[in-house]
Amino acid sequence: MLFSSISFLYYFLPLALALYFVSPRKLKNAALLLASLVFYGWGEPKYVLLMGLSILLGFGFGLLVEKYRENRAGKIFCAVSVSVSLAFLLCFKYADFFLISFREATGLNVPLLRLALPIGISFYTFQIISYTVDVYRGQAAQRNLIDLAAYVAMFPQLIAGPIVRYSDIADQLAGREHSWHGAAWGIRRFVIGLAKKILLANQLGELCSAFRASEEKSVLFCWMYAVAFALHIYFDFSGYSDMAIGLGRVLGFRFQENFNYPYISASITEFWRRWHISLGTWFRDYVYIPLGGNRRGRERQLLNILAVWMLTGFWHGAAWNFVLWGLFFAVLLTAEKLWLLKRLEKSRLLSHFYTLFFVMISFVIFNADNLGQAFSDLSGLVGGGGIPLVSADAVYCLRSFGTVLLAGGIGATPAVRGLAGKISQSTAGAKVWTAAEPAVLAALLLVMTAYLVDGSFNPFLYFRF
Repeated sequence: MLFSSISFLYYFLPLALALYFVSPRKLKNAALLLASLVFYGWGEPKYVLLMGLSILLGFGFGLLVEKYRENRAGKIFCAVSVSVSLAFLLCFKYADFFLISFREATGLNVPLLRLALPIGISFYTFQIISYTVDVYRGQAAQRNLIDLAAYVAMFPQLIAGPIVRYSDIADQLAGREHSWHGAAWGIRRFVIGLAKKILLANQLGELCSAFRASEEKSVLFCWMYAVAFALHIYFDFSGYSDMAIGLGRVLGFRFQENFNYPYISASITEFWRRWHISLGTWFRDYVYIPLGGNRRGRERQLLNILAVWMLTGFWHGAAWNFVLWGLFFAVLLTAEKLWLLKRLEKSRLLSHFYTLFFVMISFVIFNADNLGQAFSDLSGLVGGGGIPLVSADAVYCLRSFGTVLLAGGIGATPAVRGLAGKISQSTAGAKVWTAAEPAVLAALLLVMTAYLVDGSFNPFLYFRF
């Protein structure tokens, strides 16, 4: 089920919230779990069983890890739990990728498994792993299966994050406050995220689709595509994160922020502190630091960076272009660690353009169907293949999508938030906005509903991960 759908907004969500808030405090997690299972099973009910099995195993291993964590057995149970979770992920997400690679390398006709990818498996697998490891590190194990299941299956962030770590919300699972102020803040955040998705991401996605369908490629069109996709994936994913954080606040949870205007960054290092923050901190705390981080010398640190970014790329998808995407960032981050970062600090403007350029290049690689298409798209940026500088399709799309490109560029900066902040700082402005905000949000929701009724199916990009 999609957040940006009529069925979710006007059927599922009102019923789920009604069930949640009429439930007594002791049963709220059970109500949340029930709603989450319905949400997840809406499209493919059989994969609820896979998630349920993963939760049961995580629950059992968590108790065993806590009981024996002072002994070697605790470490073994933790390792087995992590291995089992990763085995599920490898089987459903990567098995055919490895089999295809084996077939191409050996020429043997090995049959493929052709398993459908369970939606959100990358996210809930990482959450179960974080739970087990947090228990091994000293966090109290969860003794209520329903509470643990509610954490893993929580519908606001189940499908596409942010990755919520157990240690961050363990206390909130046991007891959390609900308030009108928190609910109002959450609704506002949800509507803003929905607007990012419907009014910006979906429109930018149409430009990307037009580029793919066009037989009149040009250098201008290739660059328009690179800019459009960079903005598309930002508004798509940050919009989902806004909606998840907003819904979490309505339910009394406080989730970690996942984006902090990454396109204003002045280095790739800064970009990854602002982009998909929950994934970056997860890999830092559960992979990079356990491997030794920067504590074992410069050479080991660089190897650790390489390992983390290969895994980060591979986490995004079972294809070589994702591996290349991860290695691309590993090279840039290594260069910045060794010498480039100090030079970038000399000019904020040049370093900003450097960051935007390489981020756009990375997303061209990211969005390709395969390595061949990635290299073709990249060569198009410099006129490869003899394509012209300008084409009729490029001019038409520039006229059609110029406004949304401009709006996306402005919306990806703190400019709008800064303007709103200045208005709210004045007494008169604060009064006007307080009175007008409900009407503005309602009108925005009405416009987006019209888009949904008239629009086509457009899932979130990170659903496939």
